[in-house]
Amino acid sequence: MPGDVAIALVLTTLAGLSTTIGSLMGIFVKEPGRRFMALTLGFSGGVMILVSFVELLAGGIEAVGFGLAHIGFFGGMLAMFLIDFMIPHEYLAEHHRAEGREQDALLKTGLLVALGIGIHNFPEGMATFAGTLQDVRLGVAIAVAIAIHNIPEGLAVSAPVYAATGSRSKAFLWSFLSGVAEPVGAVVAALFLLPFLNPTVLGLMLSVVAGIMVFIALDELVPVARSFGQEHLSILGVVVGMAVMAASLWLLQ
Repeated sequence: MPGDVAIALVLTTLAGLSTTIGSLMGIFVKEPGRRFMALTLGFSGGVMILVSFVELLAGGIEAVGFGLAHIGFFGGMLAMFLIDFMIPHEYLAEHHRAEGREQDALLKTGLLVALGIGIHNFPEGMATFAGTLQDVRLGVAIAVAIAIHNIPEGLAVSAPVYAATGSRSKAFLWSFLSGVAEPVGAVVAALFLLPFLNPTVLGLMLSVVAGIMVFIALDELVPVARSFGQEHLSILGVVVGMAVMAASLWLLQ
């Protein structure tokens, strides 16, 4: 178990800090291609959806039964809905920024997005942590999917901050801080849950994580992938993500 905890913390840190990749895109590349973003975000959504139902929720049902597992599943979805409702955040691609927006407004936009993303990343860190404790290969799959969807989040933070301040270091710093919330979530999960961890608690955690992942995929990844105007590519990304995840689970059995 201690070894799995260390792996879980490493995976969560890598997934969270992938926001810095988006940050670098916002600073140096400005904006990645629309086809690339549609395909990769759709792929990430497909991975999350399949792994949630095939591994996480299934594991929860096996551990705690159908009814309790689904209470946890919908509880996870409800928790993410409330977080999203109370503290919304936007990807840069979801809207067109008005020309000539003043620098103060741009800076405020970037910092608010960083705050929102940081709060959203907190339960994602717990999700990666719980998945890794169940199965390291499952944790890797979750971490990769979360890392992919963290890239445009980093872009959403760094681009307006850089435009407002002209400082690459400040843009990178705020993007980095928004991603740090993810390993913090894993550490909190480790501190508070490990002392009580048993098959029942882990099964319930997996069910809650499944709800969180499905909500992220349906509320963020698939809609944002389609917002790039590449509807067929985004759905193709979902299907390919599901197929790759299914194939990897099959081969690693």
